[in-house]
Amino acid sequence: MQNQPQQKEFVLISKAKDLVKHTDIMTSDKRYPKKYRFTLVNRLQVKTLDIFECISEANELNLHDREEKAERLRLQRRALTLCKTVLFFVEISHEKGLISGTQCETWTRLVMDVKNMAAKWHKQDKTR
Repeated sequence: MQNQPQQKEFVLISKAKDLVKHTDIMTSDKRYPKKYRFTLVNRLQVKTLDIFECISEANELNLHDREEKAERLRLQRRALTLCKTVLFFVEISHEKGLISGTQCETWTRLVMDVKNMAAKWHKQDKTR
């Protein structure tokens, strides 16, 4: 059996996975009291999963097909909008004292990495 070169994962997908994992850790029961379970925690978890899903799905679409290109651009924009929403929820978490300033900065950096890479990807696809 020949060794086949392992296909490198799209960096943006890796970053989105990291964001999902970090969000899961940050939204543990210990950090967020029960009263925030449905208002913040569920939304943070769902939105970061949605970001990952939009990026993954967009990456599978063919730029040479007009309809698929339009859908890919739409999914990229959706991921950007979701990033903005997650940033707002992280900000609220910090304002309510649920996370520290350092935790807020780290989480924000992870979201911004995904957002900036997705914006660059979207811009590149738009001009192709």
